[in-house]
Amino acid sequence: MSITPDRKQELINDYAVKKGDTGSPEVQVAILSERISNLTEHFKSHAKDNHSRRGLLKLVSQRRRLLDYLKRKDQERYQTLISRLGLRR
Repeated sequence: MSITPDRKQELINDYAVKKGDTGSPEVQVAILSERISNLTEHFKSHAKDNHSRRGLLKLVSQRRRLLDYLKRKDQERYQTLISRLGLRR
């Protein structure tokens, strides 16, 4: 359900705005999207896992807040990010 350190580093390298960047909204949204997709796969075989479902809802909400922030601050970065991640918007 969680992502491996190698995969996390890969995401950081792909979405970083500058070298050593781990806190930009792009990186955070990419990591959250990876975790959300992993949990979505988990629910295909564990449909009644309501404790993890609550965690999934928190992750989705956090990603939504970060995307709203990015949209408010820089519309072009927002559009680029959602197209790279393949999010519906």
